[in-house]
Amino acid sequence: MYLILFGSPGVGKGTQAKILSQMLSIPHISTGDILRDAVRFKTELGLLAKKLMDSGELVSDDLMIGLIKETLDKPECANGFILDGFPRTIAQAIELNRLFKELNMEDVILLYLTANDDEIVRRLTNRRACKECNNIFNYNDIKDSDKCPTCGAIDSFYHRKDDNEDVIRHRLEIFTLTTRPVFDFYKEHAKTIRINGLFPIDEVNAKILSALKEALGDKMQITV
Repeated sequence: MYLILFGSPGVGKGTQAKILSQMLSIPHISTGDILRDAVRFKTELGLLAKKLMDSGELVSDDLMIGLIKETLDKPECANGFILDGFPRTIAQAIELNRLFKELNMEDVILLYLTANDDEIVRRLTNRRACKECNNIFNYNDIKDSDKCPTCGAIDSFYHRKDDNEDVIRHRLEIFTLTTRPVFDFYKEHAKTIRINGLFPIDEVNAKILSALKEALGDKMQITV
């Protein structure tokens, strides 16, 4: 199963990707992970990406596609993967579609987690991060404690700058103008599924599994 997880910031893509990765026994691949791994293992493309990032430049679409191809060619991706954070533009979607054809990858599904902007803003402005372990929590879950439930750090919670309402709304505007059209592109080039991402995590996951089962039938295997 080749799954592209798509949706606006804060809709829960990362959370669902981790759950689905375990249940379907396929790797969760984020663009951030791809870049970090390529740099850490000092691949040719990774060294080029590091040079660009160290100089403050953006990694080009062509280089990013090359890095993704390196990752998808690995044995652990042979039975499928969950791609999270890419593509974000029509140009990236066209190149990724070309890559899928080159690698003979069929049954690509784009799973679109939808969201209401106001609810996204409410959700993200209510987050707090730990300075020590960088894990993120809902403020309601930690407001009565000064101890991080993950690493045990004391008085380590803070409100990240990118969880400020103005920053969030700007990111949502960019998503609507630049990234949202990718879904329309994939409606003509792959199977697409829409799921409301703002229900409780377990409920969203159940809806995703049901939709994937309907789309794939016997090709879908759950291991957990």
